[in-house]
Amino acid sequence: MPATTRTTLRRGLAAAALPLLIGALASCGYGSQAKNDEKKVAAEGEKLSSDTVRLGYFPNLTHATALVGDQEGILQKELGGTQLKVSAFNAGPSEIEALNADSIDIGFIGPSPSINGYTKSKGTNLRIVGGAASGGVKLVVNPDKIKSVADVKGKRIATPQLGNTQDVAFLNWVSEQGWNVDAQSGKGDVSVLRTDNKVTPDAYKSGSIDGAWVPEPTASKLVSEGAKVLLDESELWPDKKFVITNIIVSQKFLKEHPDVVEAVLRGSVKTNEWINANPERAKASANARLKELSGKPLGAKVIDGAWPSIQFVDDPLAATLQAQADHAVKAGLLKQPDLNGIYDLKPLNKVLKAAGKPEVSDAGLGVK
Repeated sequence: MPATTRTTLRRGLAAAALPLLIGALASCGYGSQAKNDEKKVAAEGEKLSSDTVRLGYFPNLTHATALVGDQEGILQKELGGTQLKVSAFNAGPSEIEALNADSIDIGFIGPSPSINGYTKSKGTNLRIVGGAASGGVKLVVNPDKIKSVADVKGKRIATPQLGNTQDVAFLNWVSEQGWNVDAQSGKGDVSVLRTDNKVTPDAYKSGSIDGAWVPEPTASKLVSEGAKVLLDESELWPDKKFVITNIIVSQKFLKEHPDVVEAVLRGSVKTNEWINANPERAKASANARLKELSGKPLGAKVIDGAWPSIQFVDDPLAATLQAQADHAVKAGLLKQPDLNGIYDLKPLNKVLKAAGKPEVSDAGLGVK
């Protein structure tokens, strides 16, 4: 982290005990820890309409846009004299709770908590203003027990949390194989075991699970323990793309500080451009930030295996968000949601146009 862009003053770890399930659709499933990392920055440039902007993201490779944008000072540079304050979360519900409690203004988050937060508030608390990543989710299995898709039947497969993004995807995939599983209990032709990503590698090593449908870097951690990739979820989607990380903002902050939101989006677009142009440097940058947040970097085998499966994109891939909501409805975890108005992509398209990049679509789900 460049010394001129920020100096870490305080770092604390606070448990945020939350219910496992919020309404019908639960979390992104990365645990329930929140880590606050407040920084004072040597402010350079003109201050925008807010003195500060409070940004939330996960210490996860699918959030590498935020990790690298923060680590390299790209986000702060676009904000000028407006100070960036960061909070790192390990759970979708805790980040939505923070947004609702006015503890953060903008967040990087998965599709399921985005849908859940929007529908539970009847469309009043957030907007999706951009995309950040696609892919990075795999079905990894014990090769001694599972050698083909057919072998998954009758086995114990972990997902991060009931109703989370990967849980919904796995339940939908199981249904498409013609197998039956009760979504709530996880019992049926396949046993679905909801297991926190932090303990999934240990569960695999102990033999208590036969595989897992999980995001990176958990999938590659399992591979480092001898598991094999049976399926990359991207293979199931058109053009092999599906949203895994959105950028959301509180509607209040978007209304009051559109210039700040636009600056964060500029930083995100520039960060993705830098990541895609400098993959090795970006990988090292993301890992350095992960070390600061967790105290330990990812091993080379893990990060090298995980990185190529994630695409860093500005497009929120809105059509795939609707599809994921439909999958949750099909599984019985969500009533048919009204997602009209969940997107406001005008600020992002303004940024993209200025950068000479093509505009992106809200798939008919934007603010009218």
